[in-house]
Amino acid sequence: MKNKRFRILSLMVFLFTFFGCTDLAEEVLDESLTGTGEAEVVSGSIAPVYGNLRNVWLHTVNFGLQEVASDEAILPYRGGTDWYDGGKFIAVHQHLMTPSNSLVGDAWNQITLTLSKAVIATERLQPEAENGNANAQKALYEMVAMKAYLNMLALDNWGLVFKKERSEDISEILRGQEAVDYIESELLSVAGVITDDNYPGRFNKNSVSALLARLYLNAAVYRDPYGTPDFRKDDMDKVIQYTSDIISGPYSLSEEYFDLFSDNNNTNPELIFALDQRGVLQAEHQRWAYWPISGDQVPRPEFPSTRGTDAVAVTPDFYQTWVDAYGDVDPADADARFFQENTVIPANLKDLTGIDPTNDSEHYYCVEAEEFEIDRGILRGIIWGPRKDDGGNILRCGDGRVRIYPVINRRTSGANLRYVDHTLKVDFTADGSLHNTGHRFSKYQFSHTAPDCCSYSSTDLVLIRLGEIYLMRAEAKLRTNDIEGALADVNTLRTSRIARPEQTPGELTSIDLDILFRETGFELYWEGFRRNYQIRFGKYEDSWTEKTDNNVRKRLFPIPQQAIDGASSEEGFLIQNEGY
Repeated sequence: MKNKRFRILSLMVFLFTFFGCTDLAEEVLDESLTGTGEAEVVSGSIAPVYGNLRNVWLHTVNFGLQEVASDEAILPYRGGTDWYDGGKFIAVHQHLMTPSNSLVGDAWNQITLTLSKAVIATERLQPEAENGNANAQKALYEMVAMKAYLNMLALDNWGLVFKKERSEDISEILRGQEAVDYIESELLSVAGVITDDNYPGRFNKNSVSALLARLYLNAAVYRDPYGTPDFRKDDMDKVIQYTSDIISGPYSLSEEYFDLFSDNNNTNPELIFALDQRGVLQAEHQRWAYWPISGDQVPRPEFPSTRGTDAVAVTPDFYQTWVDAYGDVDPADADARFFQENTVIPANLKDLTGIDPTNDSEHYYCVEAEEFEIDRGILRGIIWGPRKDDGGNILRCGDGRVRIYPVINRRTSGANLRYVDHTLKVDFTADGSLHNTGHRFSKYQFSHTAPDCCSYSSTDLVLIRLGEIYLMRAEAKLRTNDIEGALADVNTLRTSRIARPEQTPGELTSIDLDILFRETGFELYWEGFRRNYQIRFGKYEDSWTEKTDNNVRKRLFPIPQQAIDGASSEEGFLIQNEGY
């Protein structure tokens, strides 16, 4: 497609069309972004960019778009009362979205808004860097990497990137090989000069290398998004080169898998790039933890207002991949990544025969409020947790500890109260859409510093980690016929989670693309990767749960109609993706 130059509407004006104005107010992220004088120029430039990246990865923005579009997650109209939101989640899951779908539109808005802030940051930092400000130079390299990262998200979602160096410059829309070349040039321009500090809260040499590896691994899809990918050997060799450099660097695989997604994970040696959260800002959110879990659960009893929301559930199809892999062995026993038991129910209370919400007032055990933890991984069946009295107070034992009961399903049961029972069945039927239906993702810890559903989380949101790097290298090796090398990488990853040795999965004896695809799901679920991997592995046109559409044009999302209308004064600037 011929490049279309944007002569009248700069990207900033383009965004003004969406929002009326752009809020570039500073948001201080951590102690490394504070100060006065020259430091203020740096922090004031980059804090809004890193801060707004949280909005890109909100549950109802790009994170939800990736998850619900894949075979991993489903969000029905809960009980006919909750989470319909104009049908946007249902349409995206079925691949029946239109240019007016607000889930797609919100992802577009936040990605382009953050990109505009990154462009402005480079403008502010450039003169300071030229005047010898070393901190400004360091930050400038980070913002170039940030622009490339955001453009890669846009390329992955819509098949295009914005080439833009300054806010008053003419923008170009690039697609295909030109888009790949542009992102590559941006990343290579800083790869050899950006800091090699391994602090994960800001871009560094290793996160840039990881982005280059992702780019080369996906380049075949980006060149021809609707065709059969042609995985070139030179691309795969580069993936192996960059991932090998990272693997030989300062990182190590986390022995406890769920430590990667818990409070204070910013010091975990596996993290390469993450959204830094210390529980000091209201905007430090934990919506990846809150979104799937039961709205009847109180995950942090020291804060009685904490809760889940009964939204996204695990599709039966994705759950079945675990069952198929481990056969007669329960996945919870076979794989430390599937489940971690934290709510340890005394043996004398486990049997609920004859027990129900009408007669269970004494069927509880006691625990300190700060020590209570919900189970992690994939939740199935009846869950346990704190209970409130009619006044909304947490019920307590005589010594002040919290009572832990089977959780009552108050959202769906009606007058005939039942316990929350997360069933395998979840779909868009009336029975399949009840609040309790579907197994649930509980991968991220509900933070100990979060007083409500969503804010002041101390758990970093993980965007790049060493586990993904091993999987990328294994895939590149497999696509270049190094089967032994691919198997070794996957087995290294599988056998590294040794904190609970009885649940550490054993080594595989063979590997092919289907097995590798399965392993990527086991390692990376609920991290926003599944759609990308499905497309690359040729699985995105398959059928699952409520999705039967097999149109390859749905690999890309529609460009929001609002964006096309906003740029209508420049004919041909934004051309709708095929199939919409």
